[in-house]
Amino acid sequence: MKALVITRLGGPEVLEIQQVPEPQPNSGQTAVNVEAGGLNFADLMTTQGGYAGTPNPPLTAGREFAGREAVDNGGSGRRVMGYTQWAAFAEKTVANRNLLWPIPDTWSAEQGAAFPVNFFTACFAYWKAGLLNLNSDQHRELPEAKARPRVLIHAVAGGVGTAAVQIGKILGIEMYGTSSSEEKLAKVRTLGLQHGIDYKRRDYVDAIKDLTGGQGVDAVFEMLGGEHVAKSVKCLNDFGRVVVYGAATGETPMLDTRTLYAKGASVHGLWLSYLSANQKLMQSAWKKLSEWIAAGQLHPVIGKVFPLEQAKEAYVLMREGKNYGKIVLNINSDPTNATH
Repeated sequence: MKALVITRLGGPEVLEIQQVPEPQPNSGQTAVNVEAGGLNFADLMTTQGGYAGTPNPPLTAGREFAGREAVDNGGSGRRVMGYTQWAAFAEKTVANRNLLWPIPDTWSAEQGAAFPVNFFTACFAYWKAGLLNLNSDQHRELPEAKARPRVLIHAVAGGVGTAAVQIGKILGIEMYGTSSSEEKLAKVRTLGLQHGIDYKRRDYVDAIKDLTGGQGVDAVFEMLGGEHVAKSVKCLNDFGRVVVYGAATGETPMLDTRTLYAKGASVHGLWLSYLSANQKLMQSAWKKLSEWIAAGQLHPVIGKVFPLEQAKEAYVLMREGKNYGKIVLNINSDPTNATH
């Protein structure tokens, strides 16, 4: 079968389309005929050897996909979207059954492939921030009387960012988002973002101070790394939380924990690879997400769809950070999402 293979460690140039053996599902797994794959920053890190737990190359790339379950007679079963640790960008993959979810009837394969990583990550970010109880319909009561909780979302025009805005709108969150251009911010405002910050024009710490009247935000969703963990702490109000789920700058996060004392602030880690092994937690999150999908409140935002043959270009776009929303690879279907 055809697959996108990481042949060695490096940049997008190490990617090659090759013929590889079909994977065979183990007990508890299901084989899926893949139609589309969602590209994530973790996939770029994997090519560079910077994603923990990944086998040495050569290996098949990808961790997020959509397609149809393979059945014994060689046909196809139900439409599913899924999450795995690698080997998603191929004509067929295998995944744990508890990490497969039905694609909504009105969604394309590309939309299905754009959902799992972004929306589960965003959902867990609100949960880690204490703003979403996955076992009820309530979010936490803040110690100060406010019209609504405040959250700063970094890279708000990206895949997780656009998902976080949609969920934040449902929860009644006052959202502040950083991005590299006013054009991107204008698009995210149509999803529900109230306050956009072009970080190339203005330091976001100063912007948050001004926009909140010096109070700060209740939580920051941080995936930049380097100096931004410490800067995000400066954006918090009393007892606020920074939720860290990545390091897109490629720089080691820097934080003097003594800066947390004065505000009673905290920093929380979020790694979907780890959380995905917690079946009960994943089921609770899916229950919430599926309810919102059924209500028409969640829609994957796709910036561009590339054919698998142009995977290198897709990875370059991801590396340059110029994408809006999700980058999707079309693997074995007729793309129904044009570039947005």
